[in-house]
Amino acid sequence: MIAIRPHRLSPLCAFLLAALLGVFSALTPGRSSVAGAQQSGQEQTQGRNPQGEDVQKIRVGTQLVNVFFSATDKENHYLKDLTKNDVIVLENGRPQEIFTFRRESNLPLTLAILVDVSNSVRPVIPELTDAGTRFINSVIRPGYDTGAVIQFDSEATVIQDLTSNPARLRRGLEEIRRTAAPGRRSHGATMPPFPGGQGGTSIYDSIIATCGDLLTEQPGRRTIILFTDGYDTTSMKKRSAAVDEALRAEVVIYAIGIGDPSEDGVDKGELKKLCEPTGGRAFIPRDAADLSRAFAELEEDLRQQYLLAYEPANVAADGKFRKIEVRIPGHKELRIRHRRGYYAPKT
Repeated sequence: MIAIRPHRLSPLCAFLLAALLGVFSALTPGRSSVAGAQQSGQEQTQGRNPQGEDVQKIRVGTQLVNVFFSATDKENHYLKDLTKNDVIVLENGRPQEIFTFRRESNLPLTLAILVDVSNSVRPVIPELTDAGTRFINSVIRPGYDTGAVIQFDSEATVIQDLTSNPARLRRGLEEIRRTAAPGRRSHGATMPPFPGGQGGTSIYDSIIATCGDLLTEQPGRRTIILFTDGYDTTSMKKRSAAVDEALRAEVVIYAIGIGDPSEDGVDKGELKKLCEPTGGRAFIPRDAADLSRAFAELEEDLRQQYLLAYEPANVAADGKFRKIEVRIPGHKELRIRHRRGYYAPKT
């Protein structure tokens, strides 16, 4: 079982490794290419084979930016019939040419389930783990999707490393339920305590460590499912650093806001600011039944995604942040969720 180490790959190593992963994904049969905003040395364009099916062509010498997005109407119904002609994408306000556009309901998922076990959350952990077990049973496809279970307070502990075995993930949640009583500690691999951490809550540092040490190298749709009340008390880094790390690793953050109602409850605003820039959402369930509904909505959101890819007009390898905006002209009432931008590669 591995530990979430406090150090991360150097930018150059992460850049080269991500590029190789992009090439591997593009060339592996049956797997979608999700290369993100790295300098991959390849350009993918979309054509059709003799059977009329969309296929990917690869050319040399360009970079692509991949953007997952979902679109819902006022009743929160997902739009499932969009085409390339319905959508425009802008980078720093400039329209970009879309090379690839398709629905992605079957892309492998790589999930990191982060469970806050600080004192303010422990009273509701039994309900959370019950609903989480049902979510795992419904979402994780054995041998195809992967997941990990991590608990955190002032330090992060890997309870179950990445696995495609749902039974192991369920046991991970059950172990959290058994060991969440005050003063008890699991037998998982423990990350060295965050400086100054004495039983507090380090949400941001745990996200940064998970993105950098666990998810960056993984293929598929990289996602964090965060269970917390949103009150960070001991992180050395700020929320903005956690969001930046998620954007660099192309990780989407979803949060299930849980907390002891007899104390401060849940900081909904903080969780929204943490999730939405990455293309994720924050769910704030009111009771056990609402918690189950939140998991159902989360599952649907993970499966109702579109993927578009474009070659940025700005080819400067300056490492700067570039804002992304996806629009569906003529439909201002729609809610479109996607990551807010990416960091360009740096020479």
